Amino acid sequence: MSKTDPAIEAAKPQQPVTATVTLETPLVRGDQKIERITLRKPTAGELRGVAIADLIRSDVAALHVVLPRITSPTLTSHDVGQLDLPDLAALASEVVGFFMTRADRAALSPGA
Repeated sequence: MSKTDPAIEAAKPQQPVTATVTLETPLVRGDQKIERITLRKPTAGELRGVAIADLIRSDVAALHVVLPRITSPTLTSHDVGQLDLPDLAALASEVVGFFMTRADRAALSPGA
């Protein structure tokens, strides 16, 4: 059984656990102004009722279900519906990124 060099393992792109998106158009909820949203990598349970393929395709209905489960501050489905399109696309892109394998991330890394 061969040992893996820790330096090589450390150099591999790691699976992101969170991602933060700065909104181009902040959401206003009462007195609260939401300018940044942090997404947490979803667990299998948080994807219940949603097809993974729909999330990878950035299906808006699937995002309405999953984003409230993985965002901080917690977005409501109504909040998701109020997002400016570039902001929705940025959040969707981060969700898709959570599904990428190490090989996918390595292929996208500079110098790969």
